[in-house]
Amino acid sequence: MQNNNQTNENPAAEIDENEVARIRREKLDNLKADGKNPFENVKFPRTNLSSEILSDFASFENKTVSVAGRIVTRRIMGKASFAHILDGDGKIQVYLKIDAVGADKYDEWKKLDIGDIAGFTGKVFMTHKGEISVAVETFTLLSKSLLPLPEKFHGLKDNDLRYRQRYLDVIANPEVKTAFIIRSKIITSIRRLLDSKNFLEVETPILNTIAGGANARPFITHHNTLNLDMYMRIAPELYLKRLIVGGFDRVYELGRMFRNEGMDVKHNPEFTMLELYQAYADYNDMMDLTEEIYLTVMKDLGIGPVIEYQGEKIDMSAPFERKTMKQAVKEYTGIDYDAMTREEMFAAANAKGVEIADKNASKGNILYAAFDALVEEKLNKPVFITEYPVEVSPLAKRVNGNPDFTYRFEFFIFAREMGNAYSELNDPVDQRSRFEAQAALKKKGDEEAQDTDDDYVTALEYGLPPTGGLGLGIDRMVMLFTDSSSIRDVILFPTMKPIRRGV
Repeated sequence: MQNNNQTNENPAAEIDENEVARIRREKLDNLKADGKNPFENVKFPRTNLSSEILSDFASFENKTVSVAGRIVTRRIMGKASFAHILDGDGKIQVYLKIDAVGADKYDEWKKLDIGDIAGFTGKVFMTHKGEISVAVETFTLLSKSLLPLPEKFHGLKDNDLRYRQRYLDVIANPEVKTAFIIRSKIITSIRRLLDSKNFLEVETPILNTIAGGANARPFITHHNTLNLDMYMRIAPELYLKRLIVGGFDRVYELGRMFRNEGMDVKHNPEFTMLELYQAYADYNDMMDLTEEIYLTVMKDLGIGPVIEYQGEKIDMSAPFERKTMKQAVKEYTGIDYDAMTREEMFAAANAKGVEIADKNASKGNILYAAFDALVEEKLNKPVFITEYPVEVSPLAKRVNGNPDFTYRFEFFIFAREMGNAYSELNDPVDQRSRFEAQAALKKKGDEEAQDTDDDYVTALEYGLPPTGGLGLGIDRMVMLFTDSSSIRDVILFPTMKPIRRGV
């Protein structure tokens, strides 16, 4: 059985959690019987967080403070005790003596458990060993922990359990909170920059009647009142561009997207994306803005220009490299779009192990397949890959004088796509024909092909000004700047398969 009077740091200890839970519930029943139900406390007058006291001891020495938090370690030595409590900012030590709190309160203290939440009032001092502490004069049990916490050294290291029970993860591994604090700072930094540039933050529907704006497999739900199948949005693009048509020259949305696809270290079905549109701009402006966003975030975080990710140093100095997809594929594979026929490209890609299901694939599709299979994995330093084939870019404007390609780029760091942008297609006739091509692919079984959005084409017929659009993956940006290897490390509650208990 767990010894709740100790620091609970013995990795060899065997814990019967059911027995511990039974004893703790018994303690709760006894407290209630004595009229001391801890769950009835609705407020505690906390005056300071641990970080305030620890960072400015000179101002707090001998001053009375009230601190509160979860008891995470405890050492009882007869008539005196040391403990650490964990609050929202960190840990601080509290010191209790029977002479200071009284025999009855000290006895009550000894009955508390690691994991209980309590408030302590007393004077700030420094121990002989140099640890800033609070000499407790009184305390209040604020919430009873009925289950034992994971043991510090071996309790909550299993990633699956950490992601399922994030509330325990941040208790057992306080450093985990850092990634989510940085995440919040990144989002705040992006919003501040865009707001300063007169972008307007807007909200568009999450439930859509058409799954549009990206090539992805959607989640399907059903609206009972309308008796209509609806789709969780895969991208807000078509709604945001409707706003540009309506006269909002600069708009952005920062929110959740949903794609019913695979799950791995880079993908979660529910993820956060920034998407923005700027009238009278093009994809070159979006490259400049992407650089500015990343450099601003790094400045606000106090990092860079050289960062380290997964043991590799990455130079994030501007300007980032820019090259066309044709150039990148030729550089890394030797496959030359301009010098080869379709048949030669197909044979060359096939010889290098690129799987292309459609034996009649166009040159553009072969180029993209070769890039996806052979080039992307080599793009570690920041780079914009530009001019994507029109076949894989149904919403991007064609390159003037080279209609087989589009004014589109994807932004890569450490072999991961970090963003996607276009000079937006604003020709309604061309847009309808591309939607029809996508519809034909869907009929052939391509579940990621886009549906035709007739209302969006109608909006284009009223006139969309030249527009630059950009989408940036927030989760992957946070991964980069927190040195996190998995997207689940930067999403507080990632998607998990439920555990079925019992029969």
